[in-house]
Amino acid sequence: MSNETPASTGDTLKTVIHVEDVEPHEVAPGILRRKLPATDYARGWLIDFAAGTEWPEVDQHPTEERYFVIRGEVIDGGQRHGPGSYVVFAPGSEHRPRTESGARMLGISMMNA
Repeated sequence: MSNETPASTGDTLKTVIHVEDVEPHEVAPGILRRKLPATDYARGWLIDFAAGTEWPEVDQHPTEERYFVIRGEVIDGGQRHGPGSYVVFAPGSEHRPRTESGARMLGISMMNA
């Protein structure tokens, strides 16, 4: 992985960041979220869950949301999702992810079209 920064070539159609350079925000004890660059179409985030944590509330989706488990294991709706799992939620769905072992996931929330 390179240590790239936002594109400075005048290309307004592309943004490049290194996720570790994005300051994390504590959502709840042991859960850190990094908000990634957004567009009018979608927003992204990277979430790190410490072992034994659970999202603090039920997450409701007015639009489509999806996440990719990078490492660890996410337990969601009674199912276990390990590294490489790609989970898609339809508009109107809800969930409350948790983990026993810790996890990192990359998520994308679609905006209204």
